[in-house]
Amino acid sequence: MKQLFLTSSVHAVAHDLVKHIDTSVQNNLVFITTAAEPEAGTDLTWLENDRQALVDAGFTVTDYTITEKTRAQLETDLAPYDCIYMSGGNTFYLLEQAQKSGYVTLITELVAEGKTYIGTSAGSIIAGNRCPDYLLEENEIYELENQNGFGLVNFTILPHWGSRAFKEKYLSNRLEIAYQYDQVPLIILTDRQYIHVQDDHFQIIDTTARE
Repeated sequence: MKQLFLTSSVHAVAHDLVKHIDTSVQNNLVFITTAAEPEAGTDLTWLENDRQALVDAGFTVTDYTITEKTRAQLETDLAPYDCIYMSGGNTFYLLEQAQKSGYVTLITELVAEGKTYIGTSAGSIIAGNRCPDYLLEENEIYELENQNGFGLVNFTILPHWGSRAFKEKYLSNRLEIAYQYDQVPLIILTDRQYIHVQDDHFQIIDTTARE
């Protein structure tokens, strides 16, 4: 069974999404930090909070990066894990490294084999069919084959809706471009919501309604 959890901020929802996972038998999680690498040297408290939330939810967490790995290395290194977590950060940098390493095709195989995929922000966006132009910052240049995501779902997430930290980015350019972006369905997601995907069905879960 294909199972994904797509979040804006796993820190805010890990306590709820873990209700859908039996961590007594499926708790070995690899925490892929690749998307956060361009933000090295800045305040990464959010990344630490996301990691701790997964630990508190009952997962055994191991940090990992796909950067500069070969597909053969990735196959070997990721084989022992039940859950694959993709952190937030820079979506296009993550896409570049995923294409270079062969992770783009590998992750679809791993999810099809039964590994659970958990994404936050960039890690959720890239799970869709395409990484939208509005996420590309000015002067950013990446070596990309295309802008296709992993294709694990047929929609694209707009994360952090309503968050003060992202208000200016949305109001200054993202909404205008996203409004014209009609190639794929868009789903707006707050930090307190997440999408639970099972095979070809998905549900948007609002954790504020459960508290």
